[in-house]
Amino acid sequence: MFSSIIKNSSLQNLTRQLLVRAGENQNYVRCISKSSEVNNSDYITIKTAKPPKSCKDKQQIRLKKVSRTLSTLNYTLPVAAQTTVSKDECRDFMAVFPDIVRDLTDFSKKYDSKLASQWFARVLQYNVPNGKKNRGLATVLAYKMLAKPDELTEENVRLAHYLGWCVEMLQATFLIIDDIMDGSLTRRGQLCWYKQEDVKLIAINDAIMIENGVYHILKKHFSEKPYYLKLMEKFHEVFFITSLGQSLDVQTATLDVTKFTMDRYKRIVSNKTAYYTFYLPVALAMDMTGFKDPEVFRQTRTILLEIGQFFQAQDDFLDCFGDPEVTGKIGTDIQDGKCTWLSVVCMQRASEEQKDIMKKCYGSQNPDDVARIKKLYEELGLPTTYSIYEEESYNMIKTHIQQISRGLPHELFFKIMEKIYRRES
Repeated sequence: MFSSIIKNSSLQNLTRQLLVRAGENQNYVRCISKSSEVNNSDYITIKTAKPPKSCKDKQQIRLKKVSRTLSTLNYTLPVAAQTTVSKDECRDFMAVFPDIVRDLTDFSKKYDSKLASQWFARVLQYNVPNGKKNRGLATVLAYKMLAKPDELTEENVRLAHYLGWCVEMLQATFLIIDDIMDGSLTRRGQLCWYKQEDVKLIAINDAIMIENGVYHILKKHFSEKPYYLKLMEKFHEVFFITSLGQSLDVQTATLDVTKFTMDRYKRIVSNKTAYYTFYLPVALAMDMTGFKDPEVFRQTRTILLEIGQFFQAQDDFLDCFGDPEVTGKIGTDIQDGKCTWLSVVCMQRASEEQKDIMKKCYGSQNPDDVARIKKLYEELGLPTTYSIYEEESYNMIKTHIQQISRGLPHELFFKIMEKIYRRES
């Protein structure tokens, strides 16, 4: 259901789904302009008994003036206040990280007594624990929600923490490489690792070290568990899927912007982001708690990939319009020529003249060109369009979750959605 929204994200299809509930005496109609002939080409008009003679006679209700409580655009509650886990759970999770570092540095000392192990410790401490840790915490949350009460022993919860940190290490691996490929400057409020004066392209090898550290942690703590092979298979599979997504992403960035399509965008998102961000944490917890029915995994994957599409559209919006002091990074999607939700919808709606602007300026490092693209997005009303998309997509995912006939508790999916909906970073 949600995937159909993504597929039809051309604004003329997507925003027709907006229902304006304002009484039965007035018929509200969603109007979409495919150019920027009006200051904000997204607006709502009220149909009266006698059709207006011209557009100027219409009573236009600008969406920017409509009070919207369900949008990233108007949401001001700090991200920290949205957390789905308690401070105690975050503290318990962080308390395990020094053990991760010790396990990996002790292992590396078998092959180098000092230099390499010290460098590895620095690599881990700089790159792994400083984000929001959503993926790792989601792994622990899913385990606690799926495990039977008698399984929630201190040992098993600690194993879930180890597994969560493996997901965070996977994330760190991809971020290091992604920042190098994109030429990014900052990540998580600090200089990208490769931008450190004594690091530079050594960072590539550091990412490889972190990736292989995942398999050492799994072997050390899970090799005697009956689900060990399943864990290994999932990490190998997701590393490969995400690498494919990264390949598709960077190859698409070399294309003419007129070749961007929503189908291509969806494939990039599913492979590059959604699998490891949303499906992997829950699937790992399912393995730990003994789920075996392939249909349950299929349903879970379907919903979590839908959530991943929703998440990435948010990420694209924040890359362009977010505050770097809040997001912790300076957006580079326009400069890098990335196939994003904004660029795809822009090309779907743009006039020929506006498409020429995209072809000329998109993918340019020139600040004036970047500013022109952002101005074009605003002329086409994309911030408002995104607001509508966000709310409608969120509601569709909720409906899909509620329609699950079997499998995981609905509450698990809703908690994951709570964490990302209306986020600021």
